[in-house]
Amino acid sequence: MFTAMAGATMAAVDHKFQFMNFIKTHDKKYESSEISARFEQFRLNLKKIAEHNAKNEGWTMAVTEFADLSEEEFASMFKGYNHRNQEYMRSQNLHTAPKGYSASKAVDIDWVAKGAVTPVKDQASCGSCWAFSTTGAVEGAVQLATGTLTAVSEQQLVDCAGAEGNEGCNGGLMDDAFSYIIKNGGIGSEDAYSYNGKGDESCKQVTSVSKISGFKDVKKGDEAGLMSALSQQPVSIAVDAGLGWQLYGGGVMKNCKGKQLDHGVLLVGAGTDDGKDYWKVKNSWGASWGESGYVRLLRGMDACGLADSASYPTV
Repeated sequence: MFTAMAGATMAAVDHKFQFMNFIKTHDKKYESSEISARFEQFRLNLKKIAEHNAKNEGWTMAVTEFADLSEEEFASMFKGYNHRNQEYMRSQNLHTAPKGYSASKAVDIDWVAKGAVTPVKDQASCGSCWAFSTTGAVEGAVQLATGTLTAVSEQQLVDCAGAEGNEGCNGGLMDDAFSYIIKNGGIGSEDAYSYNGKGDESCKQVTSVSKISGFKDVKKGDEAGLMSALSQQPVSIAVDAGLGWQLYGGGVMKNCKGKQLDHGVLLVGAGTDDGKDYWKVKNSWGASWGESGYVRLLRGMDACGLADSASYPTV
């Protein structure tokens, strides 16, 4: 009994030590009244991490900067894809894959290595993931068309793309953002219209540095079509970013079966690791999350619904 009590005490001390290190690492600032609740949530997430990692499923959970949040808090602050059922509209604008095309298991695509992807960005506590997914796809398309990689402005989309149906930090859709860029005659650079993570600013007029002529949608659930699109360029996708995403540490996530799309990200590659075929996805939660800001999802099972609302811009 004494041993059990001593073990519990040591565990509590270790949890407190990890929490203090977490606060320092991520520069967390709490009101004195919330420290106890944040520590308790952190402790619960530590338990989830340990339980998951003990299963050895090929991917790990870790203490990310979101480890002091509940699933509900996390979802309300760091996602922002407002899914709408618009299958008819999408069906009128479909990407056409080459006849007989299939999602080959031997495929190896990496648009990051090919220079068509800007460094990982951070949306902060603003539901603007849709804007980051959009800019990533535009940056890639324009780089492939011109040879120049230019970071473009998420904040311009947050502030200016409301007429197309987007809601700033309260969410939006990549297709609606593409529509804004087309109507606006392009989008400004990130340097000219920098990101502040707020959705209450008025729209500014800046010179457009990147233009697109249209966009295409991939048929819902069609991973072969998605692979065909990815072979051309980076692709905007939406996913169900549940608890596995909040605490993702690395590896090929293989049990992501949710299809409640709530987060916009960028598909940038595909490959195989130790026999597991995967999709490589760029996120917008900073480079300290996941695999330097990226996550890999198991290919061939429409993981997290990643093939259910994919699209890309044309130049």
